[in-house]
Amino acid sequence: MAKIKHNNFLDTVNEVFTDAKQEGVMHLYAQGDDFSGRTIGINNRKLFHFGTTGYLGLEQDPRLKAAAINAISKYGTQFPLSKSYISNPLYKALEEKVTEMYQNPIIITKNSTLGHMGVIPNAVSDQDAIILDHQVHWSVQSAAKVLKNRSVPIDMIRHNDLNMLEDKIRSLSDKQQRIWYMADGIYSMYGDFAPLKDLKSLCLKYPQLHLYIDDVHGMSWIGKNGTGYALSQLDELSENILLFGTLSKTFGASGAVLVCSNKKMYHEIKTFGGPLTFSAQLEPASVAAATASAQIHLTPEIYEIQNDLRERIEYFNNLLEDTDLPLIDKNNSPVFFIGTGMPRTGYNFVSRLMKEGFYVNLGIFPAVPVKNTGVRITISRHNEKSEIEDLVAAMVYHYPKALEDTHTNIQRVCKAFKLEVKSVVEDKEQAEVIVKIEDSILKIDKTLWNNHVGKHGVYDWEGLKFLEQTFRNNELKEHNWTFHYVIIYDSGHKPIIATFLTVGLWKDDMLAKVSASKTIEEERKTNPYYLTSKVLSIGSLFTEGNHLFIDEEHPLKQQALHALMQSVESLEQRFKAEMVVLRDFSEKDSLHPYFQGQGFVRVQMPNSCKIHLEVNETIEEFITKLSSRNRRHLRKEILEYEPLLKIEVMKACNKEQLKQIQELYAQVHQNNLGLNTFSFPEKLFLNMSEHPNWEFITISSQDKPTQIIGVMLCYNNENHTYVPAFVGMDYQYLREFYTYRQLLYQTIKRGIELKFKHIDLGMTASFEKRKLGALVEEKYAYIQTSDNYTMELLGVLE
Repeated sequence: MAKIKHNNFLDTVNEVFTDAKQEGVMHLYAQGDDFSGRTIGINNRKLFHFGTTGYLGLEQDPRLKAAAINAISKYGTQFPLSKSYISNPLYKALEEKVTEMYQNPIIITKNSTLGHMGVIPNAVSDQDAIILDHQVHWSVQSAAKVLKNRSVPIDMIRHNDLNMLEDKIRSLSDKQQRIWYMADGIYSMYGDFAPLKDLKSLCLKYPQLHLYIDDVHGMSWIGKNGTGYALSQLDELSENILLFGTLSKTFGASGAVLVCSNKKMYHEIKTFGGPLTFSAQLEPASVAAATASAQIHLTPEIYEIQNDLRERIEYFNNLLEDTDLPLIDKNNSPVFFIGTGMPRTGYNFVSRLMKEGFYVNLGIFPAVPVKNTGVRITISRHNEKSEIEDLVAAMVYHYPKALEDTHTNIQRVCKAFKLEVKSVVEDKEQAEVIVKIEDSILKIDKTLWNNHVGKHGVYDWEGLKFLEQTFRNNELKEHNWTFHYVIIYDSGHKPIIATFLTVGLWKDDMLAKVSASKTIEEERKTNPYYLTSKVLSIGSLFTEGNHLFIDEEHPLKQQALHALMQSVESLEQRFKAEMVVLRDFSEKDSLHPYFQGQGFVRVQMPNSCKIHLEVNETIEEFITKLSSRNRRHLRKEILEYEPLLKIEVMKACNKEQLKQIQELYAQVHQNNLGLNTFSFPEKLFLNMSEHPNWEFITISSQDKPTQIIGVMLCYNNENHTYVPAFVGMDYQYLREFYTYRQLLYQTIKRGIELKFKHIDLGMTASFEKRKLGALVEEKYAYIQTSDNYTMELLGVLE
């Protein structure tokens, strides 16, 4: 099995956040000697604050402040004991008042994250299963993953997709005791709601279904006694529902609250709830402030405050209706999201609004898909109507300028969010370059292509002609690709950019950890296209290398890049691709900032391995350049076995040989879950045998010369590159003859014999290739998806 260096998701997040930080729109520090909630100090300026989650403004209520100050004076800054031993004297009053609010048993937790970590492993038994909404808060997902250690099945549905949820309930109902669906009451980015009434009906239909609702963004500003959106929809809390609320955010204090009507479960969680038992309890000031807030929630005043906020929300909604600003989800929550599409546009728009005197949040990956970046605006009681009106006016003025600054338009934004396009704007920049897109290499000049793109790999003109013939008109849909050649010229018909793209079906777990692929492949035994997506990719799954030619010195390079991005988007929409992949770039590639600003996230691919040969170099001269340690390895594990083997270069194969070669390739493919792809069509091997540029390096034992135990499938690129594209091996003989290492050596030997300048050894097994003199380079891909569902599901399965 190939050793693959898998991408670290946290590295990807870090890159995106670092980019936003450098643009001055994230990881900021508030300034000032005091804080009113209406304004916030940033970079020596006071900005109107449209980014708070304290929607009712209770964190500035003098009653909460006085209670907190008094508690510190009486009890100190903390009460350093676990609640399992003894709670501080103020806890009892808080628990009584919050219980009165909900009319159900409650448990106070330090915060919602620790609360989930304490509750979920207790509430979910080993006989249960979990289904996550893919947009449920990270803290819920993280706590649920802990149960993988107990072999509790964890699955995921697309956001608010109840048909998908019902299908998964049916599939689990005969195997699991209870099925937990975990979701947010209100989602923090778009402000959209969980369909709680429909979920309640689903619970009646499937008694096994239990709901776990995180309603921290629905708290206080709605519902009886401010108990939140979820309870306002459910009316009552049945025993199959666990509800999380918050004592921070809109509640104005600190901490979180679990509400549980199931007395048995309540007792089990309260008795021993992991972090609930061992973590420090809330500080006296927080408990006192929360108690003061609960008191307000238990009086008619809470409804006056809610109505006050509701007026501001309605006012903002009405103002937005008279604009062309792309509001992603219109509702009555205090959370609004204006889509910008590309991150670079989001940075620009936020910066412009800050200079205009308004602070808003940037909504960015991983909270939203990268190409669904936008500005998250929250309305609170701190905001005066005049300030809300001024914010809308500023957005109307600056939004088109942010689009223009970042070379995009409203059509692209609306398409990214699947919104109706209200207006069409002419792209003046693209008029400066000429874009040509063809669907076959036969329509591209051979010399032009080979001089600019086809210098390496199996993607010179002849190689692409071969691939087109092989990956068309096949029985299985994964074996049929469409090819698209994009060449962008200046007015003098000089190429500025040239590349090719394919559209095909990929396995979503292609670069996932082996553990995830094993789980997914079990499902694919009965559902072969489970977790697969139509992908638009630079290059193809058959090719590796630098697929993108760019004239770096051309004065219209930037305009050509913008034209390329729009061409890619056009192809994506035309073929309904669910993912776009720009691949095979180096870590220090100059295009990194551009691609990231265009809504792509960078992920690490398997390392690329190449050998560069001297003119007229012999195999003996090549060996002398290896380190002494690697020469010993060569003598002991390769040269010593060479006399025992029959090594042959075949230009064409008979039917029996092709059958053996195909079976050997299949063995490697099946054992290589580290790079999990679909197999190739059967006609590939016959096409190779009949094509003058392909040859097979085969290995057999001298004892059984007709039985091939290893094969390297090699392509002769006319631009002086030898390409061992794929390998096949009989794993029964792998250790006996060191088959893979022998094949690598024979490939290098053959490349030298044919006087090639380069040998492209491809991806994977870089450790083995390095020992034979290969230069190993880290490679990266830039990925853009329509949503984060697949990525998050793979995270759950790994």
